[in-house]
Amino acid sequence: MFTYKNRIFDTLLKDALEAKGAVVVRGTKWCGKTTTAEQIAKSAVYMHDPETAEQNLLIAQTRPSRLLIGTTPRLIDEWQDAPQLWDAIRYDVDHSHEFGRFILTGSAVPPDKKRKKLMRHTGTGRFAWLTMRPMSLFESGESTGSVSLGDLFAGRKALGDSAPNKLEDVAYLTCRGGWPVAATMKRGKGALRQAFDYVDAIAESDISRVDDIERDAGFTRRLLKSLARLQGTQASMSVIRADLGPNEPNTFSENTIYEYISALKKIFVLEDMPAWCPNLRCKTPVRTTDTRYFADPSIATAALGLGPEDLMNDLKTFGLFFETLVARDLRTYADALDGDVSHYKDKSGLECDAVVHLRNGHYGLVEVKLGGERLVGEGVRTLKKLSDGIDFNRMPKPSFLMVVTAQGDFAYEIPDSGVFVCPIGCLKP
Repeated sequence: MFTYKNRIFDTLLKDALEAKGAVVVRGTKWCGKTTTAEQIAKSAVYMHDPETAEQNLLIAQTRPSRLLIGTTPRLIDEWQDAPQLWDAIRYDVDHSHEFGRFILTGSAVPPDKKRKKLMRHTGTGRFAWLTMRPMSLFESGESTGSVSLGDLFAGRKALGDSAPNKLEDVAYLTCRGGWPVAATMKRGKGALRQAFDYVDAIAESDISRVDDIERDAGFTRRLLKSLARLQGTQASMSVIRADLGPNEPNTFSENTIYEYISALKKIFVLEDMPAWCPNLRCKTPVRTTDTRYFADPSIATAALGLGPEDLMNDLKTFGLFFETLVARDLRTYADALDGDVSHYKDKSGLECDAVVHLRNGHYGLVEVKLGGERLVGEGVRTLKKLSDGIDFNRMPKPSFLMVVTAQGDFAYEIPDSGVFVCPIGCLKP
């Protein structure tokens, strides 16, 4: 029997509906957009329903307003298949003068040609846009939630209770990912297979269907492998092409790679992290290139054919994919706090894995390490060095410095350092 697991996104969606006439919910397939929207919606039209899909598309082309008839909030699922609905919804919102009328869910951005031709208005002031991701560990019940990011920003101590996950558990959760279907299954091959099936769907169908441009499935798989190897870096197109190997056909130029990556972003498989540019006392140039990440770590492990045992046998690789898991969770938690997550790196090599930044100007610096005294010590030194270089006359001091680990019995503060160490299995918004 299906039981809905509460999502952090529930509150975000409710708040957005109270402020706008329509809310666009976007994100990867299988992350739970439709199911979450159904918890709030009072009526719905499903554009992919095989019994009515053809009829719905015809109505969208001729009388789009008919698809909007129903008790509100009304869910329009996979709306991007009929961009004509956008202007019809905008018109309805303008003339009803009501908030919370429509929820639009979609796992892709409408193709550029259709968008320019059929969406005459930007929707400014009428629509809100929200991004939903696969489940964080707190949402899937695999974090105790004893350490709150909100508490850290408020200056309260981050002393959590015992973390439930061993290193082997985190390796499994990295490969399983935050797919709701997988999170509700018993631990084993079936849950792990969900990510492999997702990668298959990307290569065989989704990357081509996003804009009706036929793309090579084999090259897509090789590109996903390359991006998996380079995740967490600022790899350029030339670096990616070199990583693909000298035997890659010449037809796959850097422009082609760019087009494939653009398509992957349109279906929310990739979610790069923007650079953070603070006011520093020193004059070291800050790199402004985005850092490459997948929306979920399991996409990367599945692309490379890796399982939990593979990660345990190669802790360096495990650490890279653990960064993606932490990035996913921090982004979800930051959303709940009206914030976002950035990455810092300068040309001297100083790097900070994540900067959680709130709209009120407060921010926290985060380093990600698997655990162990040596790695945690490296993280502490990085955080202190970056913090000491910030010009506090031009911006506030960080609200907290934190090393997020995969393993560890509990969260604690390192004496005389001001740095917290927190296992990922203790975190919540």
